[in-house]
Amino acid sequence: MREIVHIQAGQCGNQIGAKFWEVISDEHGIDPSGNYVGDSDLQLERISVYYNEASSHKYVPRAILVDLEPGTMDSVRSGAFGHLFRPDNFIFGLCLC
Repeated sequence: MREIVHIQAGQCGNQIGAKFWEVISDEHGIDPSGNYVGDSDLQLERISVYYNEASSHKYVPRAILVDLEPGTMDSVRSGAFGHLFRPDNFIFGLCLC
């Protein structure tokens, strides 16, 4: 079985990545809270390529979100699918070199 880890980096990467998860969630019948609401067995056939199934039967994206500043990731978190991601997968930090 194939599993993909999706890495989103920077403002552009996180904005495009957020839209990607909206589209892929719609294709697989996943609502913004991670519940399966689809109507076809085909939607679940390869769902494990992009998602981990949590113990509560919710689907969580296999994704890492990285940025130097928290602003873009705050907007991802507050967006429609923001609760889909694990909080531990948001990584940000400011380099004061």
